[in-house]
Amino acid sequence: MDPIAAHYLDEARRQFRGHKRLGEGALAQLTDGQLFVTLDPEANSIAILVKHLAGNMRSRFTDFLTSDGEKPDRHRDQEFELTANTTRADVRQWWEQGWACVFSAVESLKPDDLMRTVSIRGEPHTTLQALNRQVAHYAYHVGQIVFLAKHLRSAEWKTLSVPRGKSEELNRMWMEEARKRAPVTAQEPTTHKP
Repeated sequence: MDPIAAHYLDEARRQFRGHKRLGEGALAQLTDGQLFVTLDPEANSIAILVKHLAGNMRSRFTDFLTSDGEKPDRHRDQEFELTANTTRADVRQWWEQGWACVFSAVESLKPDDLMRTVSIRGEPHTTLQALNRQVAHYAYHVGQIVFLAKHLRSAEWKTLSVPRGKSEELNRMWMEEARKRAPVTAQEPTTHKP
């Protein structure tokens, strides 16, 4: 087994989990109404971003290794439309179902799968390329979700990363923790003989 390939898969899984956790941290802070706010007529609401992510995830990761990543039953344009009856529960369901598709496919991958060829819209990709493409795509949209949520919550926003003005304090704390975890190595005293 190629240790680099195994490490890559672990890292891709970690990145996907991190994107999901970050998005959930933002979604949890929003009121129901804030999920549907658009900043202007051309902007997407957070609910629409979640619906689009879920559609992409289902399409890309269903039968990931064996069928094109753009499924014939995907209607991408409809991912950017909501009905007046769309609820927070719908948004949550899209989110969970989308990520379930991702994790089901990604958890089953083996290091030997990374150089297999998969297609997206008829374009060949190695599995590694396809995973990188999706990690980047999901980071982009989760970033949009976080940005919009922070804007909408304003002073009520609870940071999902390092709070302003706390970088140096947290860096010192993390460095101290790292020193405590570092293995202690005994060094032999050196003697110089003339």
